[in-house]
Amino acid sequence: MFDNLQDKLDSAFKSLKGDGKITEINIANSIKEIRRALVSADVNYKIAKEFTNKVKEEALGRRNVLASVSPGELMVKIVQDELTELMGGQAIGINIKGTPGVILIAGLQGSGKTTFTGKLAKFLKETKKKKVLLSACDVYRPAAINQLTVLGEQVGVDVYKEEDNKNPVEIALNAIKKGKEGNYDVVIVDTAGRLAVDEQMMNEIEAVKNAINPSESLFVVDSMTGQDAVNTAKAFNERIDFDGVVLTKLDGDTRGGAALTIRYTVGKPIKFASRGEKMEELDVFHPDRMAQRILGMGDIISLVEKAQEQFDEKEAKRLEKKIRKNKFDFDDFMTQLNHIRKMGNLKNLIGMIPGMSKLAKDIDIDDNAFNKLEAIIQSMTPQERKEPSIINGSRKKRIAKGSGNKLEEVNQFMRQFEQMRKMMHQMSKMQAGGGGGMGLPKFPGR
Repeated sequence: MFDNLQDKLDSAFKSLKGDGKITEINIANSIKEIRRALVSADVNYKIAKEFTNKVKEEALGRRNVLASVSPGELMVKIVQDELTELMGGQAIGINIKGTPGVILIAGLQGSGKTTFTGKLAKFLKETKKKKVLLSACDVYRPAAINQLTVLGEQVGVDVYKEEDNKNPVEIALNAIKKGKEGNYDVVIVDTAGRLAVDEQMMNEIEAVKNAINPSESLFVVDSMTGQDAVNTAKAFNERIDFDGVVLTKLDGDTRGGAALTIRYTVGKPIKFASRGEKMEELDVFHPDRMAQRILGMGDIISLVEKAQEQFDEKEAKRLEKKIRKNKFDFDDFMTQLNHIRKMGNLKNLIGMIPGMSKLAKDIDIDDNAFNKLEAIIQSMTPQERKEPSIINGSRKKRIAKGSGNKLEEVNQFMRQFEQMRKMMHQMSKMQAGGGGGMGLPKFPGR
């Protein structure tokens, strides 16, 4: 995400390296490079020019104020502030009013609309503790109703559908009625998309919105479509006056133009950012954190929040006691693997660590690599998982055969697990009142 933009902005900042202070000459060169970077990221030229003019004005205004800050550092700070402002300034939460609260989801076909609907249901259920009902109102795409049904089952929420009814307004109203009768907190209405904006589509989505009067209307945008996404958002906003934008497919090869300028263009906040197919991969959109990611600064706050969602205090204290007694076993290890997996894509998580974003984009991390570790552990008996010390040569051969791995891979994993366990035990003794850090051994075969 934003790799190309990040590299080009980095080059613009490096052009100031070695300069003792901000001058009109060096700032002009840097501004030119920043503008080029934005335009190449599919940002509208007019917006890019306005943005860089603000940066230039701010930089020249501060050139005699912060003598202790290098020109490059000052420019990074100014660009970060202006990017944050361009994308909305601050996070705007979702608005749920009424009993039930009704959320309308709109967007073009292929934008990730239905997948987002499932992710939003999971988010509201687990983060906001809401009882959610999904309404399948896409009556055109053959697999749409089935897809939403599968997603509902996956995240544990109910789905209202009428297989033989082709009237989305009636289906949506009936779903809201069911929502009231079933004491649901939220009804999410997933509407049909089209391959392009057309009058029939606009009339239909407008009719649905007028009939259900949602407390929140969200427009889903495929961020890989660049300025086309911005133009589509303008067309939808003119007809349904939506409340917020959802950016999807941010894990793809996106140039970033839509993410940077859609707030500026349509005047509506970006509320969520979605990446990947996993139901966990949905983030509340924070403009300041996104600006940090674009500039390669990481996003440690979001990383900590994701960790806190998965690790509770009781579990942490239980684990700390076991580590202190050097009793950390394979069952505990499996639990930690599952927690980490639920946090989202590993490559994205590494990219959130300050200073690691460039490293993350250059390495290939396969989330399925955990499967090999799981297969080894699941091929152990319950006693072997709780008492790793009893695993001898013959047991290792059985585990290797049962997990479909080579004996050398099992031996490698066992050695690294033992090294990790010892390290955690030593760290727990050194840290007064604190538990050891959880490290993962190298994946077998990698």
